[in-house]
Amino acid sequence: MSTVFINSRKSPNLLKKQGTDQWVKLNVGGTYFLTTKTTLSRDPNSFLSRLIKEDCDLVSDRDETGAYLIDRDPKYFAPVLNYLRHGKLVLDGVSEEGVLEEAEFYNVTQLIALLKECICNRDQRPQADKKRVYRVLQCREQELTQMISTLSDGWRFEQLISVGMQYSNYGPFENNEFLCVVSKECGSTAGRELELNDRAKVLQQKGSRILGI
Repeated sequence: MSTVFINSRKSPNLLKKQGTDQWVKLNVGGTYFLTTKTTLSRDPNSFLSRLIKEDCDLVSDRDETGAYLIDRDPKYFAPVLNYLRHGKLVLDGVSEEGVLEEAEFYNVTQLIALLKECICNRDQRPQADKKRVYRVLQCREQELTQMISTLSDGWRFEQLISVGMQYSNYGPFENNEFLCVVSKECGSTAGRELELNDRAKVLQQKGSRILGI
């Protein structure tokens, strides 16, 4: 059995320098990340592991603080770095697709496989986890084209129902009224929030009509 002798007289400055050499500063899209060479070397074939090698074959500039400059989105880089730190995928509200894009850029192979599995499982969830919310919009004939053409954020046109006409000084055909039914697929929580918002809007519209606003 061999014995390793530690030189207790080693200079404190040398020990400090050795500790400092293990730390790496990254400037990702303007956001600074401080980590260690050990963390970045968890996947030896990754871009980050190759970046910190002494015989690095990658060309990377550094800023005035000495941090490696990487032109990527820091929001999606944070889960990649945390995965290298502790081996767990923590998304904190960011999309799996966004993190997957970064994992593929940095070539973190195990994280790529994990994210693809998460996305696949998410897309195969039963439809019970999703809810289609319907909204009924009342409009006049001259407003129809503009209203339908400006639908966004996943809303889809479903049905148009005529509710008759209102006579005015301009004649009966200027004020034909319709109910336009639109729908949107979303999670159960978001669907509940949309329903509450819609009820509030309906009450507001009824109140406005009663007051003649």
